[in-house]
Amino acid sequence: MGKITGFKEFKRKDETYVDVKKRVTNYDEFTIPLSKNDLQKQGSRCMDCGIPFCHSGCPLGNLIPDFNHMVHQGEWKKASWILHSTNNFPEFTGRLCPAPCEKACVLGIIEEPISIENIEKYIVEKAFKEGWIKPHIPKTRTGKTVAVIGSGPAGLAAAQQLNRAGHNVTVFERDDKIGGLLRYGIPNFKLEKNIIDRRLDILIKEGIVFKTETNVGINYDIEKLKNFDAIVLCGGATKARTLPTPGIDSPGVVQAMDFLTQQTKVVFGKKIENQIKATNKNVIVIGGGDTGSDCIGTSNRQGAKSVKNFEIMPKPPGHRSPTTPWPYWPLQLTTSSSHKEGCERNWLINTKEFLKDKNGNLKGIKTIGVEWDNSNGSPKLKEIEGSEKIHDCELAILALGFTGPESNLADKLGVITDNRSNYKADYGKYQTNVPKVFTAGDMRRGQSLIVWAISEGREAAREIDIFLMGDSILPTKKGGDLPSL
Repeated sequence: MGKITGFKEFKRKDETYVDVKKRVTNYDEFTIPLSKNDLQKQGSRCMDCGIPFCHSGCPLGNLIPDFNHMVHQGEWKKASWILHSTNNFPEFTGRLCPAPCEKACVLGIIEEPISIENIEKYIVEKAFKEGWIKPHIPKTRTGKTVAVIGSGPAGLAAAQQLNRAGHNVTVFERDDKIGGLLRYGIPNFKLEKNIIDRRLDILIKEGIVFKTETNVGINYDIEKLKNFDAIVLCGGATKARTLPTPGIDSPGVVQAMDFLTQQTKVVFGKKIENQIKATNKNVIVIGGGDTGSDCIGTSNRQGAKSVKNFEIMPKPPGHRSPTTPWPYWPLQLTTSSSHKEGCERNWLINTKEFLKDKNGNLKGIKTIGVEWDNSNGSPKLKEIEGSEKIHDCELAILALGFTGPESNLADKLGVITDNRSNYKADYGKYQTNVPKVFTAGDMRRGQSLIVWAISEGREAAREIDIFLMGDSILPTKKGGDLPSL
């Protein structure tokens, strides 16, 4: 590495945030970037560790030590070239990825790990600012046509890779804008939508055709797909999980994605009748993941009276648990920027009943404390007698994850699904039982990370290219030529 002792000389330094009181008044991104000099120092912390375990944590196989070294050297354009060789959209992962690479960082054994995600974000931001990211238009076309169903990260990655191979690609999106959950499911304060639009502009100039408000099998005849030489299904896993709890039908009990999607559309001037609002309400978010955190941040911005978060699992330890040693993803408490904006967090709590007032509206939630009994090998939930409690609540938001795809394309195309309703295709092949139909991302693997969606989209594109042409020029995580920007 360029500075062998960098990890000894410099401590980890992260970007800071706009003050809470100011940032909750709007839906803008609120991070404050490090200086160029500080970023280069952060790059120089990357060790000459021999075996970079950060690779094992990254589903994309990003060449992390290589771009860190270029940042240390001030070679930002080369860093961007290296980063884009494995990741089509580092501006998304640099903002939204939980960074499993950092949890596998060798330096993380004894010190704070390299700030890989933040470095990645500012490599791509500088690349856009300097105009280094240009459309990559294929020199020749194969004459083959591919339909991509879904425009989330998996669909966009598959589309760009297939287009680079020279195929004619059409992306179908049922919503009015491209991006899938990136567009409406991720709040603006985490991902401003001009970040999607500037990349979309590149993809359009590269020759990819996008069709919005086109729900295949609903307002687009499924028979028309037969005109394509290959189809890749990237519709995501959007069927929301619910609870078998009395009172769940109350008008005040809503799904997280409905709540988040409505607010993002309002930010962009759309009128939503009967919008779900947290304003002046006691809000309880049920579910402790990233989506629950997003609901907390949005509730605070809408002016909630109070915000509580319920989680049925135990509170994770403050430091890495011995059950998940390095370099595995740790069992460890995480506190998001949204949590810090105002939220009472509760663990080992189970919702027993949604309570209604005389008009049928939600007025409270009855809960009970629980514990997990592992004495018989498999965890069993036990209620704690005498721990019942009633919480004031006029808005309950269910952020419980997703159970699988909600699309019925599998039935219409004859695609076999697994016992979790995911579209069945082997990892590494992505081909369904219908030879020219492939699938990737959450629709195949179930609810997962953006970084996994991009990885699967890229890998599926290569398999489709091989299916169409007998071979492929597209790179894999196992190696391959670096594409130009």
